[in-house]
Amino acid sequence: MTKAGSPALASLVRAGDAQSEAIAITPFVWQVNDISNLYLINTADGDVLINTGFMDNSERNRALLAPHRSGPLRRIVLTQSHADHFGGVDAFREAETIVIGGPGFDQAWADMKRLQPFFGPRSAKLWGNTLKRGGAPRPAPDVKPDVLVDRTLAFEQGGRRFELIHAPEGETVDGLIVWLPNERIAFTGNLTGPVWLSMPFLCTVRGDKPRAVWNYLASLEKLRALDADMVVTGHGEPIRGRERIRADIDRMYGAVSWVRDYTLDGMNAGKTVHELMRSVRLPDHLAIGEFHGKVSWAVRSIWDQYAGWVHYEDGTTALYGVPRSDIDAELAELAGIQALCELARRHLGAARSLQAIHLLDIALAGEPDNREALALRKTAHEHLLRASGGTNLSETMWLRSEIAAMQATLGEEQS
Repeated sequence: MTKAGSPALASLVRAGDAQSEAIAITPFVWQVNDISNLYLINTADGDVLINTGFMDNSERNRALLAPHRSGPLRRIVLTQSHADHFGGVDAFREAETIVIGGPGFDQAWADMKRLQPFFGPRSAKLWGNTLKRGGAPRPAPDVKPDVLVDRTLAFEQGGRRFELIHAPEGETVDGLIVWLPNERIAFTGNLTGPVWLSMPFLCTVRGDKPRAVWNYLASLEKLRALDADMVVTGHGEPIRGRERIRADIDRMYGAVSWVRDYTLDGMNAGKTVHELMRSVRLPDHLAIGEFHGKVSWAVRSIWDQYAGWVHYEDGTTALYGVPRSDIDAELAELAGIQALCELARRHLGAARSLQAIHLLDIALAGEPDNREALALRKTAHEHLLRASGGTNLSETMWLRSEIAAMQATLGEEQS
């Protein structure tokens, strides 16, 4: 099988691997690439650091910024409570450094830390092969900011004015924009996702607290109102030019608003969430990237945000803790493994890979090591991977992980 191309996001989160020196964004702003980037801002009275990178890379990140330090590190501003943004706090913090987080940082990090036994294996499935650490990451530091922003916080340091603006649910409830009004530069972290001009990930495949679409749109409005000359995100190159920035924000806002309205109108028209996921297509004038989130996944997230967890088409069983998969082994016995495989093969021949996977999951519930069912299921996932185009990281890595697991069971060399 030929692998789909490497997703754009994979390249961005690995951009620091070969970095040998910090990047000068302006004469006083320095960028180091990491899983999520960190930025050093020089002032006449020491430095401000926006995010600290991941804990595994903290010594490297500190060394890259060392030649550009102008004095004591007065403040660290954390744009969100994910470890790739705050993992290096202990490596950078000095005796007088003030660490600042957004509203709800402490609770959001406590929740994420508590659920690491749950999230860890899920993250590894999607990110392990991309990050290629060769092992589990170091434990994240137990960061507790000295100051938590309540909506806004402004301060002067060394002749520069900084304004911190609460802008939640690009990824986390505690998200912050760091705004330099005199220089007209906005540091957004992952407010607009890890890739600029793309669909937000309103509820990740890995799992996280859902990002409410209405809060996301309100945060975009806050960013648009700044009328910035430069937007510095969590990944990649800065976005430059007031007109381009405004046009891009308008496009993102328009695309997400359109998906919200499409979903709600479909709900009112009596369509199921699966029907809406299958049929959704953004208008050409609103098309944006799907590198982390996807339009169809946004439909599912928005549906659940407005309507909750019960999908009436699932019938009575939706109300109880017995999934349909509980009877898959009995269905396999009734239908027969061979008959299920033959029907799955016909679906594959008609380019209906998902229907084939449903049937093969039933077959494998009855006989987990059946080689024919495993081989057909692997083929179905290969078809999906080719059809995906390899642009969305979570989709690509999910499919590759499933294929690798079936190759291992079949004793095949992994591609």
